[in-house]
Amino acid sequence: MKKNYVSNSQESVRMFKSDFFEGLSKVHYTVPLYIFVPVILVCTYEAFFEAGMNFFLYAGLFLGGLFVWTIVEYIMHRFVFHYQPNENWKWAQRLHFIMHGVHHDYPSDAKRLVLPPSLSIPLATGFYFLFKALLPVNYIFGFFPGFILGYLFYDISHYAMHHFNFKSGLFKKIKQHHMLHHYQDPEKGYGVSSPLWDKIFRSGFLKK
Repeated sequence: MKKNYVSNSQESVRMFKSDFFEGLSKVHYTVPLYIFVPVILVCTYEAFFEAGMNFFLYAGLFLGGLFVWTIVEYIMHRFVFHYQPNENWKWAQRLHFIMHGVHHDYPSDAKRLVLPPSLSIPLATGFYFLFKALLPVNYIFGFFPGFILGYLFYDISHYAMHHFNFKSGLFKKIKQHHMLHHYQDPEKGYGVSSPLWDKIFRSGFLKK
């Protein structure tokens, strides 16, 4: 991603002339919790009380969903959010800026650090039906809660990386990894909640 401008303040930039669409582009970082924690609870209820799933099957599917989220996060960040459209395609350049370019220009904009419901709900719905089609009957109710928990961890931890100071531990290392993506080389360090796939695909940062 070509770096044109980076604001270190918490200022925002207006992206739409319409107040309605401008409002849809911003969201408080707690909103995903209100939307998707109930989804986790409903799916878990369906797994145990409607599908009759035992705990070990549920736990295995849940961990599988959590794991699959990590690779989905990496792929989407690297190949969708950082896809560089042709410079002659003005509409594609505009879409790229709306989806992710604005975050690199204004990385501390508190209202654009988690996915707005206008994007997260359609994406979650699409993944739900995709996994439902691929998995055995009712397995979705164990798998999808883990997948969604992975997404929530990604969203909330992403906000924390830009606004909280971690003195030590795992979160400090994860934050350092993400800050290098913003301020050293945006073509590396695509893993946000985990550097796992950057290590596997060698897209991480070399230790000095």
